[in-house]
Amino acid sequence: MNQMVKDEVQQNGDDQPLTVGQPLSEFLMQLEDYTPTIPDAVTAHYLNTAGFEPKDPRLLRLISIAAQKFISDIANDALQHCKMRSSNSSSSHNNSKNSKGTKDRRYCLTMEDLTPALAEFGITVKKPQYFV
Repeated sequence: MNQMVKDEVQQNGDDQPLTVGQPLSEFLMQLEDYTPTIPDAVTAHYLNTAGFEPKDPRLLRLISIAAQKFISDIANDALQHCKMRSSNSSSSHNNSKNSKGTKDRRYCLTMEDLTPALAEFGITVKKPQYFV
């Protein structure tokens, strides 16, 4: 067997040859039945606004999944900023009100936490001058 063909063909658990393109095609087939958090209509609207009209609904769902991942990464980073900020403030203001366990604490998403999280992804957020 040719070395290039050997590199492209792998064995899966069922002892059937698995080519390089098969996992992607299987993933695209799974997208037909998947319902993403961001609805297809919302994704289609923003893609149409940007001048792109996808013909394949699987492509719409793939873009929805990518957007969902992007949003969840930003929210997770903002949560980490909030936890760091609250742990710094609770250690400096060590009183009985802040002695609750970390499991009982509820966090609120604020612009103070969201701004540095968005900055890590290259998005700059500035307050309008009339709010300063």
